[in-house]
Amino acid sequence: MSIFSRIRSAFIGTGVVPPPKSSPDELLGELFQDVQLRRVFPDGMTFVDMVPANRLRKVLLAYEQQRQRPDFDLHKFVSQYFKDYLEHTSGVYKTNPKHTVEQHINELWNVLTRQAYTNKGSLTALPYPYVVPGGRFGAQWYWDSYFTMLGLAASNRYDLIEGMLKNYAFMIRKYGYIIQANRTYYVGRSQPPFFSHMLKLLARKEGKAVYVRYLPYLISEYRFWTRKASELSEDKPAYRRTVRLSDGTILSRYYDNKRTPRPESYKEDVDTALKASDRVPSKVYVDLRAAAESGWDFSSRWFKDGKNLKTIHTTDILQVDLNCLLVHEAQTIAEICTMLKQGKLAKIWQKRAQRRIEAIQKYFWSEEKQFFFDYDFIAGEHTACYSLAAAFPLYVGIATQAQADAVAKMIKEKFLKPGGLVATLAATGEQWDSPNGWAPLHWVVIKGLRNYGHAELADEIKKRWITTNVEVFKKEGKLVEKYNVVAPNEYGGGGEYELQDGFGWTNGVLMALLSEDKESEG
Repeated sequence: MSIFSRIRSAFIGTGVVPPPKSSPDELLGELFQDVQLRRVFPDGMTFVDMVPANRLRKVLLAYEQQRQRPDFDLHKFVSQYFKDYLEHTSGVYKTNPKHTVEQHINELWNVLTRQAYTNKGSLTALPYPYVVPGGRFGAQWYWDSYFTMLGLAASNRYDLIEGMLKNYAFMIRKYGYIIQANRTYYVGRSQPPFFSHMLKLLARKEGKAVYVRYLPYLISEYRFWTRKASELSEDKPAYRRTVRLSDGTILSRYYDNKRTPRPESYKEDVDTALKASDRVPSKVYVDLRAAAESGWDFSSRWFKDGKNLKTIHTTDILQVDLNCLLVHEAQTIAEICTMLKQGKLAKIWQKRAQRRIEAIQKYFWSEEKQFFFDYDFIAGEHTACYSLAAAFPLYVGIATQAQADAVAKMIKEKFLKPGGLVATLAATGEQWDSPNGWAPLHWVVIKGLRNYGHAELADEIKKRWITTNVEVFKKEGKLVEKYNVVAPNEYGGGGEYELQDGFGWTNGVLMALLSEDKESEG
């Protein structure tokens, strides 16, 4: 099959399919609402990941009959009619106290590997084994996977990297895009598009054949984020993730195709909508869902007042990190087309990348504040939030040297704390704000700073982050999802759920950073 035929065939059936009625909230109706709103489980994700013990019709009939009884116990009913398939690694795995942190991570790869060849409740089957983050997160998560893969590469586990990439190709064939994780209730949203970064990581081991094999999927991924761009106008400036500005510029935003509470955080979303009494609930729900697609759920990045979740307006915002990742995807496609001697196609994709770079410079850089910010296209101005998303132009290499110098200065003066980097400068109690530090953002910043000659600052950040990770490991025998970098002897906090052990991307980034030192020693 020619390259043109492969590309054309990749678009067959890749329109965003309507979410099937297989999400727990749609299947279980009132039973689902009762369980979530009455908080039968402290974590809303617990119930949506459970599996009916009998045929669904039988379960719902039993519920209708039994709920009328005066002594009806909802928790007891759920325990009888549903099984818990969530595998918590903390309950089955014990750290060997004699192990170094590298030995611990290498042992955890197998502990965190899953093989979902059949559907189990909300868990959808994938054809190849994959690594889960850990704790409550028992599926293959999109942007988590890239940072996990960094560690897998350092551990020479390219078998798992390739299998996870094949799973993403499977998702693109099935849905037209990569869903947040292989759970039915995530159909409708994706996550930050690191697919092109994953390809480059695997190509380091397997060579150029990787690019040819996955090119059609990469193109489909890009088209998902830019769908119907040519159909937008002044009268219709936005469609899902694609936005047209008044000067004709096309940029992208995080979104979700559904306007209902997230099943896994149903009560939390309903409560937020009730607090935002002056707003239409469906708009609140889609903004919450869009923030979940961003991976930054939740952060002051998305709050109109910079403080309260009830003011969330994610879909009014064009995000600097998302658009930088899409530049990388377009550039990667252009590189592959050049490699395949498809010069005309390469020029088309180079032009798309260049247009987006120019738009990022125009709409996300503040000359006054010397920093990159998200852009509120409804208000026609930058958002006020200082966040590490500003490092993404450095990460993908599209900032000027002067911009990189200014961003580096701000990171050193404002974001760098004793244990690493805070995600934002605001302290709202949300998990993607201060005082929390996150592995993926440390990787992006370190790599971005190195791209522009700020190696000394990058090394200091690396040193502080590794120390934070290792000290907690020595004390507690585990690695966790996030860390308090202001007071590094304390865990990270905030958010909708308890701090999770595991933890996929912490393991991956730490292993990759430690392996750099091993390579330099060798």
